[in-house]
Amino acid sequence: MHRTFHLFLSGLRRPRVLAGALLLGLAAAAGGPSPLASAPAHAQGLPTLGDGAGLTLSAEREIGDDIARQIYRDPDYLDDPPLVDYLQSIWQPLLAAARERGDVSPEVAERMAWELMINRVKEVNAFALPGGYLGVNLGLVAVTQNPQELASVLAHELSHVSQRHIARMLSEQGKQTPWLIGAMILGALAAGSSSSSSVDVANAAIAGSQALAVQNQLNFSRDMEREADRVGFGVLTTAGFPGEGFVQMFDKLQQASRLNDDGSFPYLRSHPLTTERMADMRARIPLAPAGTRPDGPRVGVAPLMAVPDEEVHALMAARARVLAENGPDRLRVWLRQGQQADADAAALYAAALSASRLGQHGLAGQLAARLAARVGSSGQRPAEWLQLEVGSAALRQRAGDQPTPEWLVWRDRALAGSQRAGVLLGAQAAMVSGGAKPVAERLHAWVVDHPRDALAWQLL
Repeated sequence: MHRTFHLFLSGLRRPRVLAGALLLGLAAAAGGPSPLASAPAHAQGLPTLGDGAGLTLSAEREIGDDIARQIYRDPDYLDDPPLVDYLQSIWQPLLAAARERGDVSPEVAERMAWELMINRVKEVNAFALPGGYLGVNLGLVAVTQNPQELASVLAHELSHVSQRHIARMLSEQGKQTPWLIGAMILGALAAGSSSSSSVDVANAAIAGSQALAVQNQLNFSRDMEREADRVGFGVLTTAGFPGEGFVQMFDKLQQASRLNDDGSFPYLRSHPLTTERMADMRARIPLAPAGTRPDGPRVGVAPLMAVPDEEVHALMAARARVLAENGPDRLRVWLRQGQQADADAAALYAAALSASRLGQHGLAGQLAARLAARVGSSGQRPAEWLQLEVGSAALRQRAGDQPTPEWLVWRDRALAGSQRAGVLLGAQAAMVSGGAKPVAERLHAWVVDHPRDALAWQLL
C-alpha cells in the first residue's frame, strides 16, 4: 500500500502492551502467578488480542481529523481554487458511483469526511487517510494525460476508504499478535538453557516469528491493493469513465519505475507487481459497461454526473506542472514553448501562468488571450479564469493601471457564479480593482453555504 498508509499504521502499534503481555506469558509458562491473573479482562488495561475489532468509524474519523489538521498547516498544502474545482469534478462522480454500487454504505457516507487535499510536491502519488481524507500530489495531476487516468487513481484510493482497509489492517495485526508472542515466548524459554545450540534455536525462533509476521502483513497488504483495484474499477466505470484508465495509469507507473525496478522478489512487496495489476484490469475491460469500453459506443452509458473532458484536463495538468515548480528555469522553458506558433492549448496555458509567475505580466496577458482564442467550448471557463488571474497579478504589481472593460466583465461574471474557483478568483480580482462592499457581501453569502472554506474566510 502507499507509504503514508504504512507510516500511519506503524504509528498505531503499542510496544509497551506487547511487552507486558510477553512478560505475563513468561510468568505463566514458568509456573509463577500472574499479578493480573485474578483481575477481570476489562480491568487489566490490555486489549483483547486477536478479536479483529479494528477501528470504529468514530475513532477512524477522529484520527483522520487530527492528521488532516497537521496537513492543513503544512507549507506543501495547496488550496488552489481551479485545481480543487477540477479534482472535485472527478471526485464527486466517483463518490456518487460508489454509493450507487453500495460500496459506500449510508453510515460510512455520513461519518467520513470525503475531502480532497492537494500537496505541492512533484512525486506521482495519491494517498488515503483515515476518516475519508484523500491526498493528491501535484505530480500526479501533471503526469496524467486524460481524466480517466487521474480518476482511476482516485477510485483506487476511494476504495481503500470504502473497504475500511486501515481498520482491517489493524484487525489482521491483532490476529497475528498471539502467534508472534507465542513464538517469542518459546524462543525466550529456549534462550534460558545453558546449551549454545539452544540459544541458536531461540534466536532462530524469534527471528523466524518476526519474519513470518512481516510476510503475513505484506500478503494482507497486497490483497487489499488487489481489492482496491477491483472495487475501484467498478466505481470508475459506473461513474462513466473509460475502464482503460486503470491500464493506462499502470503503464505510466511501470515506465517510470522500470529503470529502478527489475521486477524481482514480488513476494516481498506490499503492492502486487504492476504487470499483474495491468493484466487483471485488461481482463475486466470487456465486462465494463459498453460506454466505458474502447469498443463500446460512448452513448451507451449514462454517467451519474457530468465528467470532465480531455481539453479541460490538459489545461489543469499544465497548471499543476507550473504550480509544482519552485525555480525559474523550468518556467522559462515553458514560456518559450508557449510562444511558438504551433503551441497547443496546454502549452499556452503553462506559458501564460509561467510568465505571470516570472513577473512578465504583459506577456502573460497576451498568451492568455491566445489561449482563449484557441480552446473549445469546454476550455472557455478555465481560460477566462486564467485571464482574470494574470490580470489580477498585473494590477497588484503595477499600481495605478486600469483594467480593461472586458476584464471587469469577467470579474463580475466569475464573482456572481456558483463555482468556487470563479467566486474566489473574482473576489481576489475585485480586491485589487475596487468594490470592497459587493465582494464582502458575496463572500459572506458563500461562507454561509460553505462554512468550512478556509480560503473564503481569509478573503472575507
